Amino acid sequence: MSTEGGTRAVIAALFANVGIAVSKFVAFAVTGSTSMLSEAIHSVADSLNQILLLIGGKHARRAANENFHFGYGRVRYVYAFVVAIVLFCVGGIYSIYEGWHKWSHPHPVEEANIAIAVLLVAIVLESLSFRTAIKEANIARGKRSLVRFIKDARQPELPVILLEDFGALIGLVMALGGVVTAQVTGDGKWDGLGALAIGSLLIVIAIVLIIEMSGMLVGEAALPEEVDAVAKALKSAPLVGSLIHLRTLHVGPEDLLVAAKVGIASHVTAEQIVQGIDEAEKILRASVPTATYVFIEPDFDRGQA
Repeated sequence: MSTEGGTRAVIAALFANVGIAVSKFVAFAVTGSTSMLSEAIHSVADSLNQILLLIGGKHARRAANENFHFGYGRVRYVYAFVVAIVLFCVGGIYSIYEGWHKWSHPHPVEEANIAIAVLLVAIVLESLSFRTAIKEANIARGKRSLVRFIKDARQPELPVILLEDFGALIGLVMALGGVVTAQVTGDGKWDGLGALAIGSLLIVIAIVLIIEMSGMLVGEAALPEEVDAVAKALKSAPLVGSLIHLRTLHVGPEDLLVAAKVGIASHVTAEQIVQGIDEAEKILRASVPTATYVFIEPDFDRGQA
């Protein structure tokens, strides 16, 4: 996945959510709908999410230094984790609070037609944003399903935006259902129920993102196909007789650390070893461009594979 693709999806979502948030707050001021307020807070949270992701992407581009030898690539994981922990959870808990308050003290939704119109426009705008995210994900995911892509992705932006936009669309439908049902029945509890459903949805999405981002923060290995490509490249080097150990680690979304112990013939000279390792590194980087940091340890070939 390219960083540019993730950034395009983030910017598209940001513009959509800022406009949607403003319209929802205006609609809430007119109608008093708790579902509309929950959706407005949801859009604000999403907008802040995208700002955080853009800030994280900018900070991650800082060059490596004496304190951070492998650069700042994993800063993107930190910001994505903050998105999941703070914004989604806060938005979800607040929506549940407002929904419970409306359920306990119901009142009719005023000017429901305005709320319905705003929600329908928001559904259209969120659909456009979601389409952009899916388009960028389709470029990167290959033959993976979207669910598998979210689980396997080592770049945080697109999975976050995909889940955000998906949750936003479902939340809008829930809010629309709450407002319409409250208007038809004259019972404001349905509006509160819509807010409760939106809050619950946000918390579920937060939990999913927390699980995925925590794995990235701890340090995930390369994907199986990337590990196979690394092994194949190393084994094709003339010096390498066998691959004894291979370890990989993402030190950033597009930066892979590769540590390998390779078996070599016992008669090879020191000069040949140095030249052979240099050649193996070139072959590896040509085959796997994300292999930014490569450490190869030679050992005598004792028949291990």
